[in-house]
Amino acid sequence: MATFNELLVQCPIIAILRGITTPEIPAVCDALAESGVRLLEVPLNSPAPYESIARAVKHCAGRQLVGAGTVLTPEEARKVKEAGGEFIVSPNTSPETIRETKRLGMVSIPGFFTATEGFTAMAAGADYLKLFPSVLGPGYIKDLKAVIKTPILAVGGVNAANVKDFLGVCCGVGIGSALYKAGDTPETVAEKARQFVSLIKG
Repeated sequence: MATFNELLVQCPIIAILRGITTPEIPAVCDALAESGVRLLEVPLNSPAPYESIARAVKHCAGRQLVGAGTVLTPEEARKVKEAGGEFIVSPNTSPETIRETKRLGMVSIPGFFTATEGFTAMAAGADYLKLFPSVLGPGYIKDLKAVIKTPILAVGGVNAANVKDFLGVCCGVGIGSALYKAGDTPETVAEKARQFVSLIKG
């Protein structure tokens, strides 16, 4: 299986499946795979998230990597690892959670807002940084990159109108409701994913 970074290079999208239920996992994951999306995030504030992660890991083995979002504590990171998850996304900068994520052998993607938080996350061992919220725009990210050398992902407010602008300054984007909303059919998800992938490749 390719690494997180290799898959991000192939298709710089993390699909944020907030609100997905475990029975929906196979069909939605298949729809994303067919469109070329290889990184899947199940936020922990979704129904039965650990069961959904485990189901996705088993179903997507060899083609997609599965991780968790909204991970706030080291204990939650451990539960994600037990479910088979391979990356951890957080809305905040928690050095304890970052260090535990790395100890467990997973990719760490904490959220940050300021340069100070970015440096704190980097010192704890973060692999990537998630700008949350990214509604500040690409210009803010460009300014931060003058001092922040860890790759930055834009998450929050990314849509079809601005995805290319964000990818001009970021290594990837996390896309939530513009790609998947709770209750969306696999066909709807596939169509949205194809549009994003087409925009990026175009």
